Amino acid sequence: MTFRATPEHPSRHRPRWRRELVAWWSRRQDHAPPGSSPSPAADAHNAHAAGAPQTTTPEPTTLWRMRTTVRDEPGTLAALCAALAGHRVDILALQTHPLTDGTVDEFLLRAPEALPSVELTDAVAAAGGSDTWVERADAHDLVDAPTRALTLATRTALDAAELPLALRQLFGRCTIRSVPAKSFSGRSLESTPPAEGVLEETVMRLRDPSGGAIVIERPYLPFTPTEFARARALVELDARLGPRIPHDGDVLTLPEGNAITVRRADAGDLTAAREMHARCSPATLSLRYHGPVGDADRYLAHLLSPRFGRTLAAYTASGRLVALGHLLWDGDEAEVALIVEDEWQRRGVGGELLRRLVAMAAETGYGSVYAVTQSANTGMVTAMRSLELPLDYQIEQGTLVISARLDPAPAPVPPLPHSR
Repeated sequence: MTFRATPEHPSRHRPRWRRELVAWWSRRQDHAPPGSSPSPAADAHNAHAAGAPQTTTPEPTTLWRMRTTVRDEPGTLAALCAALAGHRVDILALQTHPLTDGTVDEFLLRAPEALPSVELTDAVAAAGGSDTWVERADAHDLVDAPTRALTLATRTALDAAELPLALRQLFGRCTIRSVPAKSFSGRSLESTPPAEGVLEETVMRLRDPSGGAIVIERPYLPFTPTEFARARALVELDARLGPRIPHDGDVLTLPEGNAITVRRADAGDLTAAREMHARCSPATLSLRYHGPVGDADRYLAHLLSPRFGRTLAAYTASGRLVALGHLLWDGDEAEVALIVEDEWQRRGVGGELLRRLVAMAAETGYGSVYAVTQSANTGMVTAMRSLELPLDYQIEQGTLVISARLDPAPAPVPPLPHSR
């Protein structure tokens, strides 16, 4: 006789038809809401018994950013969500922008790849949405809004040159312009907005803490008061922290053995830059500034301002400034420019600065950079070709424009800081 340590379950002695009847009755008396389907375990068991496949191929999807305006009434958001769910659209994130007569709802959506944007817009309109705007999104948009805002605030706090870039990333595709308070000739431009800023539908004007104004334009999508408040908060942070730039620099050894220090430059380098100009030949100044040689010094204050871009400086071991490289923000592109003192040309200094400037542009999200020069400037042409990137050349009335596409982007380098 065999003894069992665990008694056999009573159900094993029931006839097969009775076990099936009990299972059916249990499903009918389950705690699920009326009309619900059997449990996932039961579905899996039944599918397995029927010989159905256990896995299905995931449906290809696309990320979308969508913004629409709805009435400020109960149930309007629920109607939108129901309309999206009806097209198998998953809502990944939602922000609301209150208006005086409604609400702007901003969504991050994952939709079936086969769903066209027109059908998505029509579904939202049928659910009560108006002024709907849809744009393709990418993985970078998966970061939630508070995390994005804190990241941009941190970058702005560490580097004054980050403010225009932070505003651009905060609002997506838009144009950021820094308008100085005075022209190069010293004439007042009367462009400084009031301290509280100005919001005009698709244009924001904010007072630049360093003087002049910061103008943000987005013609295809009006700004909301919430976005205006976010922009003002970033600008106020910049104003409270004052002029600042990362510290330290990189000491590099040139092929011929000389050591130079490459670091970020700002208005504190203005005197050294003017002294370098005085040592440069008229031909070098003309190739760089494309105008009267006597006007070269007037551009320096603008070029060294972190509001218009980033500048790298190359100093010798004795503290002599011998080269400047500029990365200037220009909408969706960035301009690169170089000037190297005559005595230090053809030693690799300009190429080193250019590679670092292009790496900075790639790290900040720019897809291309361009250089405006003359066909006689063989040094700049050679430096651009040494990047080993796809280049486009355009010549018009003796001016050569060389554009480099930053895909694939160059390997990033550590941000180059400033030292005294």
